[in-house]
Amino acid sequence: MSGEFLLDTNIVIALTLGDGAVLDRLENDVTVYLSSIVLGELFFGAYRSARVEENLERVTELAAHNTVLDCDTSTARHFGRIKNRLRIAGRPIPENDIWIAALARQHGLTLVARDAHFGEIEGLEVQAWQ
Repeated sequence: MSGEFLLDTNIVIALTLGDGAVLDRLENDVTVYLSSIVLGELFFGAYRSARVEENLERVTELAAHNTVLDCDTSTARHFGRIKNRLRIAGRPIPENDIWIAALARQHGLTLVARDAHFGEIEGLEVQAWQ
């Protein structure tokens, strides 16, 4: 399976823990991206961990060796559209996840995540890699 994928935080954590399902997928012809939002969540996790410096280094290395997508005006437009559709449907999801989904839609990427609520977002292709 080849393609271009945006990794959600739970997938990046699974990767760092050596999750076989994620590692197997990465052996295929795939291109993966990280979002600045995911990095923020990872840095937060590092700061609240027992091994702050070690985990900060791990996140910094991850960012240095991957393409990181940042938010811009186009992302914000996608965010607004997605959040409004979720509001109308009465199906809110966490704000950070809406931003991550907006980046995936903006760049035409498949989102890799294990959170079922991403299925609420119209037109977003999601894979779980389990």
